[in-house]
Amino acid sequence: MAALTELLGCGIAAGGRSGWVVLRLAIYAIGAVGVIFLGWTCHRFDGVVTSTAMLLTRWDPQSSQEAKIPEAGELPEAVAACLAARQSLVEQQQKDLCDLQIRARLAERQKRQTEAILYSLRDAVVVVDELERLIMANEPAAQLLGFDPEAARGEPIAKICGDTYKDFVEFLHQSAVSKAEGTRREMMFASPEQPRTFDTIMSCVQDGQKISGVVAVLHDITREKEVAQMKNDFVSHVSHELKTPLASITAYSEMLMDGEANDEETRKEFYSIIQTQAERLNRLIEDILNISRIESGLIKVAKEPVSLTILIEQQMNMIQKFAQEKNITVTRQTPIVCDQVYADKDMMSQVIVNLLSNAVKYTPPGGSVRVAAEVDETGDCVRVTVTDTGVGIPEDELKNLFGKFYRVAANNKHAKGTGLGLNLVKQIVEKVHNGRVFVTSRLGVGSTFGFELPLAAAELATAAV
Repeated sequence: MAALTELLGCGIAAGGRSGWVVLRLAIYAIGAVGVIFLGWTCHRFDGVVTSTAMLLTRWDPQSSQEAKIPEAGELPEAVAACLAARQSLVEQQQKDLCDLQIRARLAERQKRQTEAILYSLRDAVVVVDELERLIMANEPAAQLLGFDPEAARGEPIAKICGDTYKDFVEFLHQSAVSKAEGTRREMMFASPEQPRTFDTIMSCVQDGQKISGVVAVLHDITREKEVAQMKNDFVSHVSHELKTPLASITAYSEMLMDGEANDEETRKEFYSIIQTQAERLNRLIEDILNISRIESGLIKVAKEPVSLTILIEQQMNMIQKFAQEKNITVTRQTPIVCDQVYADKDMMSQVIVNLLSNAVKYTPPGGSVRVAAEVDETGDCVRVTVTDTGVGIPEDELKNLFGKFYRVAANNKHAKGTGLGLNLVKQIVEKVHNGRVFVTSRLGVGSTFGFELPLAAAELATAAV
């Protein structure tokens, strides 16, 4: 105000037309400021009045009814009712908030449980979003595809897998584009040991009509494929081995029926061949059945304390005639004592005779076969070895010798066989009697086949515990 008075004084004192102009501008400015202040004050007052009316009468802005302004005596009740309504609204909101928190915790718990289930699966699991970025992957998937699941989270799956697993990435992309609920394909993945085969299933996760992600599950079927191939090979080998003696029996029987054996000597020769082939067929069938029973656990085992020295002596007597026909000497070391094992007598006799007959078959005339048995007191076991001076076995084929129907191709000309004898030896020793088979060989020098069995005292003491 003092400044305004001074301004007016200066304008009037200045006199003349310019002084009155200044005075008029000052008056206009004062009027403008006053009008603005008055408008602002009215606006604030109007807002306060409106808010108070709405608060006291709980007026609904959307309603067409006019607000009712309470009388002075009704004001406390209106305020109390308004406060009560507000309190109820706050309580309801608090309850809703609590429900939302509980639901959020339940959702988080379910998420953790779902992730725990996926992480615990032995199958490889990979989950990507609609842009094919990694959401999660369990440990088998990380090991298979070679990445760190945490570090790779959010990265494009194509970048993570690179060119090494581009077939898998392409399969995933095709599934996402086709929006398929479940697509299956066998896929090969590289491995340090050998290629692995996986049954791969891709499933799209849909949110309405929109794809929100893809889940890939990879089940390792390498072993199943190997078993299936082994079964096919087994059937093929069995068919071949069965047909060979059957063909001989059929052929010589037909010749007998056609009268082609005119003299008794020829007929005896035909009878002998038929009998030999029938015995071969019977041995083959017995071997197949015994291996099948052992593998399925259905074979009946009658274990008792047995002396391996006595069993060796009995089987040597059986093999002597065959060895003498080839001019092969079969010897054994001085019998040992305390060599009893807890075993099935018939099965162990079959093991010993199979090893002895193989040694004689693959040893040239004039050679020798030596049987030895020794007790390993440190290992609580008995070790039996059959050593020959035969043709020997190539080193790279030793690991396959105990497989079904496996025969060393280079030695097929020296003797006939089904390739089941050594597999049966392995099954009886290792699966039925908890022992161990082994072989060493030098090509052109000879071979040593053997097995170890626990001593009867040690095995019975373990069983008692």
